[in-house]
Amino acid sequence: MDLLLKNMFQALGKSRSANRLAKKYGLRFGAARFVAGESIQQSIDAVRRLNEDGRMATLDHLGEFVFSAEEAEQSTEMCLLTLDAIADAEVKSNLSLKMTSLGLDIDRELCVANMKRILNRARLYGNFVRIDMEDFAHCQISLDIYRELREEFGNVGIVIQAYLFRTEQDVKDLGELQANLRLVKGAYKESPSVAFPAKHDVDENLKRIIKLHLLNGNYAAVASHDEAIVNYTKALVKEHGIDREAFEFQMLYGICEDLQKRLVREGYRVRVYVPYGIDWFGYFMRRLAERPANVWFVLKNMFK
Repeated sequence: MDLLLKNMFQALGKSRSANRLAKKYGLRFGAARFVAGESIQQSIDAVRRLNEDGRMATLDHLGEFVFSAEEAEQSTEMCLLTLDAIADAEVKSNLSLKMTSLGLDIDRELCVANMKRILNRARLYGNFVRIDMEDFAHCQISLDIYRELREEFGNVGIVIQAYLFRTEQDVKDLGELQANLRLVKGAYKESPSVAFPAKHDVDENLKRIIKLHLLNGNYAAVASHDEAIVNYTKALVKEHGIDREAFEFQMLYGICEDLQKRLVREGYRVRVYVPYGIDWFGYFMRRLAERPANVWFVLKNMFK
């Protein structure tokens, strides 16, 4: 049953018609648990609340269905406005983004130009930008563009997904750049020809790349709600005397709040991924696909 639900939500997340319908009706049926709001101000308010109890944030203006240079320009402007808002509010937040929202599927050079505009603005404020990894089809081009951007910018990092077979070698290669990586399990539906189909194998690969990256002396954002992964990381850094300033735990807005706060009390750096915007449907569907138990939360909200 869980697998059936997972496949259904992943398919819905890619549906343009479902996405249009979601935009029309707004953040209903429980989506507000995982998405901070539709406006920049709502997202800044959410970040301020996180900062008040010691958590940092990374803001993501959601956008996945971009089919024209004009739409890519609009997404780029929203990223720039988000960086402006973070600076104006003096909150502790980075920026996360998907390069498909900046025109990656339209024209590579358009996407690179938009990325450079964003990174220049972030550098002006002393801020940092994280490139979210998307599905396997976008993996190599995303890494290629990241390498190109690192020739000019030090304030950019990228996400690496443990469920792909190629990932361990990617982490080794990126170690040469002293890359700042967010290490995650991965949330897209992929072919068993490119990705581990079994959860156990994904978990073990995530542990391998956390160890590899940290022992290489590079900054790691360990992004997982799995307490086994959190505890593994805590034991690893203690065993090897790794400074707590050399890594952080990252979790999603609205998920595992108690664990987030406990880690802060224990003295760990915690950053919360805070998505916002009207194009929230694909993100919301992936959260439901990751953990079908979230469906019951949504169903309860439907009848309130």
